[in-house]
Amino acid sequence: MSNAFEFLLNLLFPQKPLVRELLAMDAGEFLSRAEKARGYAGKNIISLFDYHDPLVREAIWEMKYKGRRKVVRLLGEILYDELLAFLEEYAPLTNFTKPLLIPIPLSKQRERDRGFNQCELLCDTLMKLDEGRNFTLSLTLTKVKDTQSQTKTDSKAERLKNLEGCFSADANAVMGRNIILIDDVATTGATLDEARRTLKAAGARKVIAFTIAH
Repeated sequence: MSNAFEFLLNLLFPQKPLVRELLAMDAGEFLSRAEKARGYAGKNIISLFDYHDPLVREAIWEMKYKGRRKVVRLLGEILYDELLAFLEEYAPLTNFTKPLLIPIPLSKQRERDRGFNQCELLCDTLMKLDEGRNFTLSLTLTKVKDTQSQTKTDSKAERLKNLEGCFSADANAVMGRNIILIDDVATTGATLDEARRTLKAAGARKVIAFTIAH
């Protein structure tokens, strides 16, 4: 989005005060204000913030539905530091080395409608920060079945049934590899569970998921 076009949009549709604050923040201020995640969405899923926090929810919305680059960069910087801390502590104990970064994919139709995949935008930021030192980006996980929105299903069992068989992964790309899945929000963890199952079935060694919020 060009600066001129964004300026015109802001004139026609003024930003909410919280959005203006968010766009002016650096990573340190966001970390000091955002509420940390309470509990876990599931085994092997690490979430950074509490989705019920209005600031966190606004950041997710601006990234997920508007592709706001400043917000993607902000959240990417925070997530990158968390990933490095995780590798420093976890990798020596478990041989979790040279992980692939894999964003949770959207269906082709949903990505066409939205114009981008917010998880890929996050991973692009992570790779720019990393410069190939610790991670390798892989888009081998694809969504082969368009599913009903997870927000429209009431229970984890229904979510799992909704997602069954929706992903595919190339065994040649993931065989024997450690993998870090990247998603924006984990609610019940059903999407990440299905992605992990698909990757493990394709031969992945260990799969850990990171999300911005839970």
